[in-house]
Amino acid sequence: MISITEKTLQDLQFPTVLETISTICNTDIGKQKAFEITPFKDKETLMQALMQTSEYVSSFQNNNAIPNHGFDAITHEIRFLAIEDSFLEVGSFRKIATISSTVNFLLTFLRKFEDYYPNLNARANQVELTKEIITMVDEVVDKYGEIKDNASPDLLNIRRSMNAVRGKVNQSFGTALTQYNALGYLDDIKESFVQNRRVLAVLAMYRRKVKGSIMGSSKTGSIAYIEPEATLQYSRELSNLEYEEKEEINRILKQLSNYIRPFLPLLIKYQDFLSDVDVIAAKAKYANRINGILPTITENRRLYFRDAYHPVLYLNNKQKNEITHPQTIELNQESRIIVISGPNAGGKTISLKTVGLLQLMLQSGMLIPVHERSETFLFDRILTDIGDNQSIENHLSTYSYRLKNMNYFLKKCNKKTMFLIDEFGTGSDPELGGALAEIFLEEFYHREAFGIITTHYSNLKILANELPYATNANMLFDEKTLEPLYKLVLGQAGSSFTFEVALKNGIPFSLINRAKKKIEVGKVRFDKTIATLQKERSKMEKTSQTLKEEEKKAREEGKKMETINVKIKQKLESYQELYDSNQKTIYIGQKIEDIAEKYFNNKSKKDLLGEFLKIIEIENSKRRKATPKETKALIEQKKVVIEEVTVQVEEIRKEKKEKKLKVVIEKPKPVLKVGDRVRMFDGKAVGSIDKIEKTKALVNYGVFTSKVSLEALEFVEAGKK
Repeated sequence: MISITEKTLQDLQFPTVLETISTICNTDIGKQKAFEITPFKDKETLMQALMQTSEYVSSFQNNNAIPNHGFDAITHEIRFLAIEDSFLEVGSFRKIATISSTVNFLLTFLRKFEDYYPNLNARANQVELTKEIITMVDEVVDKYGEIKDNASPDLLNIRRSMNAVRGKVNQSFGTALTQYNALGYLDDIKESFVQNRRVLAVLAMYRRKVKGSIMGSSKTGSIAYIEPEATLQYSRELSNLEYEEKEEINRILKQLSNYIRPFLPLLIKYQDFLSDVDVIAAKAKYANRINGILPTITENRRLYFRDAYHPVLYLNNKQKNEITHPQTIELNQESRIIVISGPNAGGKTISLKTVGLLQLMLQSGMLIPVHERSETFLFDRILTDIGDNQSIENHLSTYSYRLKNMNYFLKKCNKKTMFLIDEFGTGSDPELGGALAEIFLEEFYHREAFGIITTHYSNLKILANELPYATNANMLFDEKTLEPLYKLVLGQAGSSFTFEVALKNGIPFSLINRAKKKIEVGKVRFDKTIATLQKERSKMEKTSQTLKEEEKKAREEGKKMETINVKIKQKLESYQELYDSNQKTIYIGQKIEDIAEKYFNNKSKKDLLGEFLKIIEIENSKRRKATPKETKALIEQKKVVIEEVTVQVEEIRKEKKEKKLKVVIEKPKPVLKVGDRVRMFDGKAVGSIDKIEKTKALVNYGVFTSKVSLEALEFVEAGKK
């Protein structure tokens, strides 16, 4: 069972977190409940609360967003229904029906999507789904919050009679208005309303000539407001009917109140359920703001917060566009106590508060801003001694108050306790206070409590170094400027940099030397050694960071080079295949050229066919029949090769054409005639022109003919006449 004092909640700024969550809530009851959040007493209830918040956070990313759960509070209605024979107003019933409808819709949704929201649905299952309340209210009250005409047979008859009488009132009034207006008895405004009744605006001099009841007069007395006699009779009848209507409505409301009264416990549950969901939603929205997650909660005695942010500081800095530095802190059975030392303004107190506040938030059902690999276990008690603890009410000094607090710590401290003490041992004589603080620390250590303390006392740093399961730590500072780097480093005590900071702030060197002589040489040397080690640690940290960045760059460059090498290798292989294919094509082309030359000279078709068959037989002897799969792969491979090379071939051809065109410009192009021997600019085969048609020529190559543009042909020699 967890026990947290109000002082601890204040020390860790827990009320500030609750205030932010309260402002996010949509309902007044939700806002009030948010301020009442405290750590859960048992693990099972806590885990349900954490999972409910986590599920609500997940609804922001998935397509099944949780529907609206806002409501108007029915606290007043609940209080009235609890009183016997009391009845509610019409508007109250509309609120009750609306809250019932909202709950029913939410319950149905959560049951439908139970796989997404099992823990929220488990909370919803504690509430009964019923449409009976809505049905009863809808039979009596319309959507505008008015009693329906058919709420009862008597009310229906009364309202029908009222409508008929209103018609007679208007008719009789209209007749009187026309009559007296024609006689000139009325003022320019003619009519008005007094006590919600239509009256004639009669000039004062004619008031005795108008039959009816005087209802009043104008401020100046120049106008008398008179209800005509004929209208008066119907108005009285209407008043009687209105009274009967009111009585009937009261009877209906009492009856409906009695019908609803048995559902009072359910209505209380409805409001409680919706306000709980409102708080869960606010926690989820707050988690989104601070990048909160649910870390692993383990049974092992280990607290490991990686990249932990102080949520209040994070949101404040975010508003100012400033950086918040995360901390990584670990406490376990082998390292139960951390003693943080070093100069002020380095972030020692913030580191200590971050651990305490995050643990407190987690045990109160909130998600916390840490890395997803973080983990922790649950403490029964969190004890804090942070800030100025002077007690004005009890007339206690800071040190007296702290001693009283330490006494409380000693009574409550055990292996399921986490203690957080800022500036441990201060407030008294350094020698004596330090010795007492050392004894307290030893006592906490032997009770196996987990804790973090900050101190400037050298003896506590030495003790932390000597105790096997305690660890020194310091906040990193820049070794040259002594500016804080806001990074906690475990394993080494921190120097307070007392003399270094004094020198930096302009204190003369001579005075600092005199101060050094006033204290023990051993202490100065000890603090100087720590300061030197801390500076070295800071240098190493920077070097390590630089090396990591360079290593990352080298890896990226290596990957790039590897990718380029693979591409080059693939291109070389493709070019080699293309070259082999082209060589083969050239060889076959030369053979065909020789056969064509022979055929041109001897015109023997038999020899021509024999030579062609010979070439084909030779080529087929080199082939083996490929499988369909291999054929397909070969075709695809050729396509890829052709596509890769086409662009380069086109560029080379373009360059060649441009060169040849330049030559043509320099040298007049001969006019081509039928019979001239020609060849294409980008080819080797020579043929003769058989025919010219406008811009194209029919070129005979012996074996075949081709129609080619005259612009693409190069003159070789004139035709024989």
